Amino acid sequence: MKSILLLLIVPFFISTQNYLEAEKDTKWLTDYEKAIKRAKKEDKNVLVYFTGSDWCPPCKMLKTDLFESAEFKALAEDYVLLYVDMPRNKDLLTHDQLKHNKELLKKYNKKGVFPLLTIVNEKGNALDEYSGYSMNGEIRYHLQLLNKYK
Repeated sequence: MKSILLLLIVPFFISTQNYLEAEKDTKWLTDYEKAIKRAKKEDKNVLVYFTGSDWCPPCKMLKTDLFESAEFKALAEDYVLLYVDMPRNKDLLTHDQLKHNKELLKKYNKKGVFPLLTIVNEKGNALDEYSGYSMNGEIRYHLQLLNKYK
């Protein structure tokens, strides 16, 4: 009986461990200048993700459906990732981070669309973007954008 229980539990722990390791591998920066410096150093584009983490349902679903997917994790290696949050609860960010994010919003997200993925080259020039998410699990267009500029 114990061996049967062990056979059922071990695969669960192994899959949980693999998930946690993959989660650690996807590193999001929050500083634009650091992202651009890294992009120059590594010869990569920057993926800028504009989100409203505490109020935007499509942003929350995109986090699960896209950013936690194996396809995204593989593509993320080809980008420097920049996370730009605009929460309604201003206590979630420092004053300086909020100011920084508002500046990026003015530069790359003038319409204030959430969620928004913007591809920026190492010179800071916006190359392309994809806005919105229908929350139906369809991430094909997001992945197409990422595949186009990797």
